[in-house]
Amino acid sequence: MNGRCRKPLRTRALAVVAALLTVVAGLGVRTVADGAVAKYAGDALYTVLVCALVVLCAPRARPLAVAGSGLGVSWAVEFLQLTGLPAELSAHSPVARLVLGSTFNAPDLLWYAVGAAAAWAAHAGATSGGPAPRTAASR
Repeated sequence: MNGRCRKPLRTRALAVVAALLTVVAGLGVRTVADGAVAKYAGDALYTVLVCALVVLCAPRARPLAVAGSGLGVSWAVEFLQLTGLPAELSAHSPVARLVLGSTFNAPDLLWYAVGAAAAWAAHAGATSGGPAPRTAASR
């Protein structure tokens, strides 16, 4: 297996670890906090999880594209709550409740952005490990 094939596999493996750690963090926040702290931390972590799943599916995506995709999905789910469909599905399925929520809450939009920013920072930091390529001007 050459280096070009290993990098996406390594990136996907790291995305799985990040997704699992995000779920553990979300569950941990729920055990030590309640109310607004737990809710809004959960919102931010929801977007971080979506970003990890984006990286899992598209390991070569740039950090800004990953964060934008995660934020877009999170916002789309939140706005979908205005239709009542997630509430209906959540009444019948705990999984739907976890994934789709049930009630629109405008402050959630801000906390999704916080999660996207955190995911962007983590992804950008993880992908900037090597030295910058040399350009003609730097030679």
